[in-house]
Amino acid sequence: MNALAAAAAVLVLMLVGAFAGAVPGGAAAVTVVIPYAAFLTLVIGVAWRVSQWAGTPVPYRIPTTCGQQRSLPWIATAPVDNPDTGLMAAVRVAIEALAFRSLLRNSRAHVSGNRLEFSEARLLWLAALALHWSLLVIVLRHLRFALQPVPFFVPLLETFDGILQIGAPALLITDILVVAALLFLLGRRLVNPLLRYLSLFTDYFALLLLLGIALSGITMRYGARVDIVSVKALVLGLASFRPAVPAAPSPVFLVHLLLVSALAVYLPFSKLMHFGAVFLSPTRNLANNSRRVRHVNPWNHPVPTHTYAEWEAENADVMRAAGLPLDGADHV
Repeated sequence: MNALAAAAAVLVLMLVGAFAGAVPGGAAAVTVVIPYAAFLTLVIGVAWRVSQWAGTPVPYRIPTTCGQQRSLPWIATAPVDNPDTGLMAAVRVAIEALAFRSLLRNSRAHVSGNRLEFSEARLLWLAALALHWSLLVIVLRHLRFALQPVPFFVPLLETFDGILQIGAPALLITDILVVAALLFLLGRRLVNPLLRYLSLFTDYFALLLLLGIALSGITMRYGARVDIVSVKALVLGLASFRPAVPAAPSPVFLVHLLLVSALAVYLPFSKLMHFGAVFLSPTRNLANNSRRVRHVNPWNHPVPTHTYAEWEAENADVMRAAGLPLDGADHV
């Protein structure tokens, strides 16, 4: 039911875009008013979400770890999986953002015969990697519409993306990957009974919205061709705050632009904001140095305390007589 509702919502958006050109003022609304409103919502929404996360108190060190912590000199440590410095914590965040390391280690349970087995969900990791990197390349490629002169790396990306040289225009690798990844992610939610039970409207809506954007863009490139010159003029006009409504915009282009605007509005308030949350997650960006540094919750009510260092100083003579070391911090 959630999947059908999400599909209906995306279909309504596509129909609105397809028939907007036939309604007086519809083309101006889709090409000028809605994109500006969507961009403003995106900027304000992202800034609000990031400020909320940045201002959330984190009184304790709560990094998730899966390796040996730094302790005694003769014990091998895992500086990336269990970082104890800010630099290594930054390295772990970078690996997480670029390669989805925790997703690769994500395990799934399944019954094999009479045994419950756990295995890595590598197909899920590959699909997520293909989707995110393809979206990044696609967004960078679209800079040729918004910037003049075009940045030098954009033609390079297009060259490598179309290296297969199949058809005219050349079939782009990212077009194949983004559609395949979205279909896989959508299919696993529909086929797997457990995932289907847990999936909400928002889970399907995000995938179907991205799929609609990808398919409408592919349609414009390989099927219903649009006037690229007028599209670039429109985008440059929007970027310079001198918008001009195209004379006869293509219905496919209006669908594509409306879906992109819907994504911009939806993104700050959805799970898609994980692209920013990964950098602000205390389970990822904190160094696990609790054995070397004593962390005190600044919101604790002040109460008298008696630390181990104070106790050790009081009982130093007794400890020396017993042959015990006095540096307790090395033996925690």
